[in-house]
Amino acid sequence: MDFVFKNKRITGILTILPQKVVTFEEEMGNYSFSTAKSMKLKLAMGYKEHRIAGPGQCSSDFCIHGLQYLFDSGLLDRDSIDVLLFVSQSPDYYMPPTSNIIQGHFGLKHDMLCLDINQGCAGFEIGLIEAFMLLEQPSINRVILLNADVLSPKVSDRDRNSKPLIGDAASITIVDKSDDDSVIHANVKMDGTGAFALNIPAGGFRLPSSPQTAVIEEDSAGNFRSKDNLVMQGDNVFNFVQREVPPMIDHLLTQSDITKEDVDWYMFHQPNKFMLHKLADKIGVPYDKMPANIVENFGNASGVTVPTNISYNLGESVVTGSRKVCMAGFGVGLTWSSILMDLGYMKFNKMINF
Repeated sequence: MDFVFKNKRITGILTILPQKVVTFEEEMGNYSFSTAKSMKLKLAMGYKEHRIAGPGQCSSDFCIHGLQYLFDSGLLDRDSIDVLLFVSQSPDYYMPPTSNIIQGHFGLKHDMLCLDINQGCAGFEIGLIEAFMLLEQPSINRVILLNADVLSPKVSDRDRNSKPLIGDAASITIVDKSDDDSVIHANVKMDGTGAFALNIPAGGFRLPSSPQTAVIEEDSAGNFRSKDNLVMQGDNVFNFVQREVPPMIDHLLTQSDITKEDVDWYMFHQPNKFMLHKLADKIGVPYDKMPANIVENFGNASGVTVPTNISYNLGESVVTGSRKVCMAGFGVGLTWSSILMDLGYMKFNKMINF
């Protein structure tokens, strides 16, 4: 499904990272593999360290800390917010919506929309598409897109398949109406037949958590996890990404009538360095245009990897100037989405710790 927008722009991005840093070597002893095999995995995947939320820290805590920082810094006027859009797969509660909790914490105006969206790896792109659509309404001038995931508690400490790459983080993106008539192209695709390639089997209404679902079992690859833990079918996810993402990007560029060389940066979701380099090869993009350093420095925080990528790798370059950026997310759902737009002359593009 294709989308075209005008008169919309991103005016600020703030990434909020946990203070706690855990290195690959600190966790290596938990896995049923030799040191040599683990270090080989570290080198291939680009593992070094990841950021993990502290005890009791939830998604809303990171968003609230970030919003308070923006209010206190004068970077965001609380009365200017018309929509709080919260995208996550780790909400604070089944109910109420986390966006309402955040609105209530600050006592924001009642004349606004609070909306939660359950999306993960492609959540930033889907959140932006939703923000752009909402901004078509005359009564909406500013959308605050909150992406947050605190999934580390759901990953088994003895799962070498997932534990080294998972990180926690949040981001706040300010999306405004604009007089700039540059075109934004976007697309999204979904395939629910592959939904269980990434899933947490227990904990919902289909299979509530119980002492039975907490029993740790060993899989055929030597990983230990329970039904309460995240399960990732790594081969299936890798094949899906290599098969579906390159034609999506080709289609996006065709729709935009530009070449691959016209794009300054490819800011993609970052499952690991190996997968991204293979994807860059398949698309035909040089590695230096598609950064692959987020997992090694911060971990994979689902949809938050793209704004983290922008904050970390582009920094002030999109505050003092403008860049043509292709963003893409792909994974849980299965869902894949991409956006091509100009990022430039933003009010801020920062990273903070919490």
